[in-house]
Amino acid sequence: MDRAEKRELIDALNASFKGAGVIVVSHYQGLTVADLQAYRARMREAGGKVKVAKNRLAKLALQGTDAEHIADLFTGPTVIAYSADPVAASKVTVDYAKTNDKLVVLGGALGKTNLDANGVKALASLPSLDELRAKLLGMINTPATRIAGVLQAPAGQLARVFGAYAKKDEAA
Repeated sequence: MDRAEKRELIDALNASFKGAGVIVVSHYQGLTVADLQAYRARMREAGGKVKVAKNRLAKLALQGTDAEHIADLFTGPTVIAYSADPVAASKVTVDYAKTNDKLVVLGGALGKTNLDANGVKALASLPSLDELRAKLLGMINTPATRIAGVLQAPAGQLARVFGAYAKKDEAA
């Protein structure tokens, strides 16, 4: 890799880190190429990206971003996962680490907040942005359904009263 390619990679990573909601750093020693491809595929489905880069280049790319404080995590064979959704990258990484013990979560960053391995796991346990939107819509929709039911109830009761009077008059 020549100097221009390194500069291009650093600039691309820097732009990705600036737009990322969360960055997760893990060790991947012992993972096969197929394992890494499966990890990348899961991350892509969740809307995130996985990048293996030299630690020195990743540290340079972190400069000027909110996640600059995680530079000390880059030792040994590291893989970087990031996504705009603050939960997606951590959820996929933690789930994949459960099934493959060779992926070891080191930590990460949520904006300017430093996350250790337990922090990443706690973040992964939160619902995703889409799940939160669905819950919010459900909460908004439920009162509207109840209001419609309450508004229809008096009309139904009135109809039953009129029906009872009509039967009473027919019987008399």
